Amino acid sequence: MTTAKTKTRKLFVNIPVRDLKRSVEFFTKLGFTFNPQFTDEKGTCMIVSDEAFFMLLVDDRFKDFTTKQICDTSSHQEALFALSTDSRAEVDQLLETVIAAGGRQADTKDYGFMYYRAFYDLDGHHWEVFFMDPSHVQS
Repeated sequence: MTTAKTKTRKLFVNIPVRDLKRSVEFFTKLGFTFNPQFTDEKGTCMIVSDEAFFMLLVDDRFKDFTTKQICDTSSHQEALFALSTDSRAEVDQLLETVIAAGGRQADTKDYGFMYYRAFYDLDGHHWEVFFMDPSHVQS
C-alpha cells in the first residue's frame, strides 16, 4: 500500500499464551513493560517500542479473534519474531537473560554484518534477537 505521504503505523502482534502471569514474568525479566490500560486476566499489551506491541492473550481470549486452530508450537512454526539491538554484546546479554528466565536457545548465526541468536519463549514462540552493522545498510 502506497500513499503520497508516509504514515507512521503501529504494529500489534497477537500471540496466544498458556499462562499469562508466567509469560509476563518472563518478558519482564527481558526488560519489556506492559500497558495497564490494555491488561486484564485474559491478556496484556507488551510494549516493544512506541510503534510496536505484542498482545499476549490467553488461549480462550485469542480464540475470540480466529476460527482457526491455535498453532501447536511444539511441532509447528506460526512465525518468527525478530527484535533488533544496538550491539552484538546486547544480543548475547539478552540471550543470557532468556536462558536464566526459562527460555530455550535455538540457532546462532554470524554473517559478519549481521549477528543473531534465536530462542523459544515459554509458549514455544520463535524469537530472534539481532544486531545489524549500520554501515552495511544502505539508505
